[in-house]
Amino acid sequence: MSAYYSDDYVTLYCGRCEDHQDWLSADVLVTDPPYGRAWKQGDTRSAFGWASDRHAGIANDESTATRDAALEIWGSKPALTFGDLMLPPPMGTKHVLIYDKGEAAGFAGAVGGYRRNVEAIYLIGKGWGSGLGGRSAIISTGVAVNGNLQKSTGHPHTKPIGVMEALIMWSPKGVIADPFAGSGSTLVAAKNLGRKVIGVELEEKYCEVIAKRCQQEVLDFGALA
Repeated sequence: MSAYYSDDYVTLYCGRCEDHQDWLSADVLVTDPPYGRAWKQGDTRSAFGWASDRHAGIANDESTATRDAALEIWGSKPALTFGDLMLPPPMGTKHVLIYDKGEAAGFAGAVGGYRRNVEAIYLIGKGWGSGLGGRSAIISTGVAVNGNLQKSTGHPHTKPIGVMEALIMWSPKGVIADPFAGSGSTLVAAKNLGRKVIGVELEEKYCEVIAKRCQQEVLDFGALA
């Protein structure tokens, strides 16, 4: 099938990742898949003045089956995937990083006075290396991860470009794959870094968002702190 969008760095397909096999030819998987927590969003307004509009949820988010199926066909090549710390990690996880979304995030749905402002980042497969030293396993963002970031793309789980750039820079070399492209942050970050990337996104409305973001010459959706 032909690509929904392509340029010198980005190739994007619209549909199910099972139906578009080109991403399997890439070298490193960097993705933000359905977490498996059946997430939905009601209408809320935070103390910081931003509103979260009602959202029916993410496709195939009923369990981790969709994530796990994609990782299975990806095989043992290096993979980096976001996830929910409350749910089981993927098979073959080598390390767990913490994505710190900042104090402004997770206001809605706090439990016991603690906000939901962190997520997991799983390193999976071969090729990550090991040894002494290294950088912090806490990945922080310099922008407020709240309703404003989501409204900039229309996708409720939009990741800051700076966070994705840092993760890609620290990943093994080669072509990036993202079979759950969402709002396209992985694709934009890879292009910003001069790395080829192959993405697949199920919903056409988000493919349109991704194409517009990839066509921009100057991209400023957040930096790493």
